Amino acid sequence: MTTPHPPRWLPELLRSAGMARAFTLATFATVFASYAIQWIAGVVTFITIVSGLCVVGVGMLVARRRELSFLRLVPISLLVFVSWLLLSLIWSTSPADTLTGCVALLGVAVIAIVIGHVRDTLQTVRALGDVMRWLLSISLALEIVIGILMRTPVHWFGIAGNIAQLGPVQGLFSSRNMLGFVAVIALVTFVVEWRTASIRPGLAVFSVAVGGVLAFLSGSPTVLVVAAAVGIATAALALVRRVHAHDRVAVQWVLGGIVAVGLGTAYILRHQIIAAAGSDFSIRANLWRVLSVYVRYHPVEGFGWFGTWPVEQYPFVSINFTLGKHYTTALNAYADLVLQVGWLGLFLFVGMAGIALIRSWLVAGERRATVYAWTPLVLVALLSNSLFESFTLSGAGWLVLVVCVVRAGQSRSWRERMDAVAADDAQLPDIAEGNADDE
Repeated sequence: MTTPHPPRWLPELLRSAGMARAFTLATFATVFASYAIQWIAGVVTFITIVSGLCVVGVGMLVARRRELSFLRLVPISLLVFVSWLLLSLIWSTSPADTLTGCVALLGVAVIAIVIGHVRDTLQTVRALGDVMRWLLSISLALEIVIGILMRTPVHWFGIAGNIAQLGPVQGLFSSRNMLGFVAVIALVTFVVEWRTASIRPGLAVFSVAVGGVLAFLSGSPTVLVVAAAVGIATAALALVRRVHAHDRVAVQWVLGGIVAVGLGTAYILRHQIIAAAGSDFSIRANLWRVLSVYVRYHPVEGFGWFGTWPVEQYPFVSINFTLGKHYTTALNAYADLVLQVGWLGLFLFVGMAGIALIRSWLVAGERRATVYAWTPLVLVALLSNSLFESFTLSGAGWLVLVVCVVRAGQSRSWRERMDAVAADDAQLPDIAEGNADDE
């Protein structure tokens, strides 16, 4: 029997630019609208869509195998971090839940890696901007219809209809904090689109207006903090890009020192800051205090990776019982990492994200094109938001993080130097032949 071969048109389709754009749009739309998809069609439908995207994405990488370098396919920092999560299956308090959490994380990581290789930064920004415009516009329209136009309120997508009272609203997303997080990522994307003239000025103004209105109406206490962090990072990056090349290294070290001192001071004064921040942050601090007790039992390796908490499993059931609440995350990505995969897991995560931030920051400081600022600014938004939510460890946050890590890993890395050396070596025979002909 002969093995059936795929149709001849299939490889060309998988390699095409149109397929790459469609895949990127479908991926961003699926993951960012995951709550809406599950509300309408259920969890199984969402899992099926993501699984299908993984199959198509792997097929696209196989079709493009001659264009890709195996060494540059996955950043080592990402590979090590995910491997540690998978290794936690050995000591997990619930191996079945850990396997489920790891598969969910890997599925999103695969499609993010595909995006990082089939689309450049500007194409990624354009695709994300298109998806964000639709999702935020639909969210605002639904809030207006449910909260203002309907006489009898309905709770589609869990929308409470509070827009007439200026919020809080959540739109197509699971909570006001998730909407605020998405709105900040969208605003960074919209501004980069605007500055790169990727879209018409009128559409850019509309996009920024919708994103800004929903960020305000979300009433999320974390929006101001994340927006302030992104604003400070934008000003610092603008300063770096303006100085002369020979002064840039000194400026970078000064900025790094200021950030280190600021983070150290904030940690020392954390209790005073939380007390001054209001009740929402005090609730988080109380959760973190209880959580720290359980961290002491397994400080290095944690209880095993779960992602979103399976609330019936230990230690999550005990934490919620102690607090009399029903938390499904630690409301802090770093605290979640320490609890689930220990201080070593947190170290690997911070190393992965930190390396990506430094690489992308240096590239954005050296290259004048505005589009290069998108990766470091989005990473700043993700890492600052992680102080108050665990969005970065699953779903849309994890998708964008992996895209940024892959994008940053394609520049200023040892792989890039190896490719350059290989290219030089390939040219040596040609040079030698040319010299021989001259003789």
